[in-house]
Amino acid sequence: MMELTREQQLYQQIINEAWENESFKEELLVNPIQAIETLTGKKLNIPEGKTLVVRDQTDENAVYINIPAAVDTANVELSEEQLEAVAGGIEIPIIKFGDPQIWDPTIWIDEKAPDNFPFG
Repeated sequence: MMELTREQQLYQQIINEAWENESFKEELLVNPIQAIETLTGKKLNIPEGKTLVVRDQTDENAVYINIPAAVDTANVELSEEQLEAVAGGIEIPIIKFGDPQIWDPTIWIDEKAPDNFPFG
């Protein structure tokens, strides 16, 4: 069995509390940062200009799909090293699997999430 990271453990703590405590779930939907910080005793590390959105997806009769933001590939600038790698025929991914722009620890399979994400 794969060991959960600290972030995955905290994520599971939040989910479990929402399943078991209706008042926490209601607060989580209205004021997610405050609800999570109160529950965990940890300060959230949300990038400036970003908003934490929590959606209730507990309806077992529905299937949910998360549509992430599109990548603006027109304005991507590669470093000299990346340009050399591309020129040499190595493909450079613009977004890697488990991109922290979407906090979903369930998709971090073989890759450890950053130590400071999303909790500082």
